[in-house]
Amino acid sequence: QVQLVESGGGLVQPGASLRLSCAASGRFISINAMNWYRQAPGKERELVAAITSGGSTNYVDSVKGRFTISRDNAKNTVYLQMNSLKPEDTAVYICNVAVTTVWAQIFHYWGQGTQVTVSS
Repeated sequence: QVQLVESGGGLVQPGASLRLSCAASGRFISINAMNWYRQAPGKERELVAAITSGGSTNYVDSVKGRFTISRDNAKNTVYLQMNSLKPEDTAVYICNVAVTTVWAQIFHYWGQGTQVTVSS
């Protein structure tokens, strides 16, 4: 029904920046919330940043001031600008979107994830 394509991950040094993108496609009436999660080896999946359809944002404390989530509704795309990256940011970053389907139901969809590695 909905496909998510993530991009922008990579290997960078501490202090560097990356910009992640997640584009949604498929059959849906509208996209509601758009979120970025991350999961590091041996750790639980963590909600990193969220943005509502109205543009309100929330971040986990560890990334506040460094990460910025945004969305381009015309492109059905959510972005995560990550600055001042730290080794502890290393994880698979996973896009999640909540959509209203053509059947007027709200479903959540997950991307495949993109690897972010921060290492010297």
